[in-house]
Amino acid sequence: MFGIGFSELLLVGLVALLVLGPERLPGAARTAGLWIGRLKRSFNAIKQEVEREIGADEIRRQLHNEQILAMEQELKNKIAPPPVSTPGTAEPESPPPVTPAPASTAQPEAPQPPRTP
Repeated sequence: MFGIGFSELLLVGLVALLVLGPERLPGAARTAGLWIGRLKRSFNAIKQEVEREIGADEIRRQLHNEQILAMEQELKNKIAPPPVSTPGTAEPESPPPVTPAPASTAQPEAPQPPRTP
């Protein structure tokens, strides 16, 4: 992450041992570990909060865009309503419905029962 290799860590540990001495080095390492853990937790909490806010902003933006599109569609419908057919238009009219020919004066046949296979 920071480009620190094993040799650099070994050098830092050796300098810490010389500066702090063998009695205080374990306590200093423990304290440094606690501080590093707290920093990591703080950064993760901030990162999660920012991601949550970004997600909420994205949802707000989508809702706003949907509202704008709905208003735009409504205005279009008010300004130019869908075309209504009028008698003077060139649209072809549908043919009149076909009526069956009148039945002859013969008596109608009785319905046949369904056939079974």
